[in-house]
Amino acid sequence: MSKVPLLLEGDAAVLPVNQKIFSVQELKGRGLSLYKINRLVDAGSLIKLNKSYYENAEYRGEESDFYYVQAYAPQGVICLLSAAVYYNLTTFIPNAVDVAIPRKAKVSTMPDWPQMNIHYFTDDRYSLGVRTVKEGANQFQIYDMEKTVVDIVFYREKMGIEETREILVNYLQRKDRNLNRLLKYAKLMKCDTVMRQYLEVLV
Repeated sequence: MSKVPLLLEGDAAVLPVNQKIFSVQELKGRGLSLYKINRLVDAGSLIKLNKSYYENAEYRGEESDFYYVQAYAPQGVICLLSAAVYYNLTTFIPNAVDVAIPRKAKVSTMPDWPQMNIHYFTDDRYSLGVRTVKEGANQFQIYDMEKTVVDIVFYREKMGIEETREILVNYLQRKDRNLNRLLKYAKLMKCDTVMRQYLEVLV
């Protein structure tokens, strides 16, 4: 079977090679019917991830496990150690992507790869400090650096005391740190006493 190009004959819709993940709605918005989407899947140009999302097999760009989060946890926010790695705050490499979702949210299926650790956050913890990162045509949600540090300190026993200390030390060495925001977040997340104790020792 000859491979169907991403530009389908007679269609104006082009799937950009710099976008990794597409929702069904995006594909339909580009003029592709379900029949044509299935043709692209059969040709190997698209890979069906689940009933709502597809992976672009013709993708040409930087790879990131974070791009898959929207397909499996649309409300997901990169958090904890995975976010710390993104900000170069730790040398520890987690074996799965840490993803926060609201406590009442549900995740039906998880991929074999990349592995994802789902963390259920209360509404106030989930909504605080979220930022959207756009990389070319790809994007993902992640907590900002200060919220990441606060969450690490809050969950320090699960994260590991040494990992927590390393992350704080590296954060304090950053020129773009924002201690006022850090302490504000810590107070909102009810761990300002512990945070101040760490800062008194490390600063």
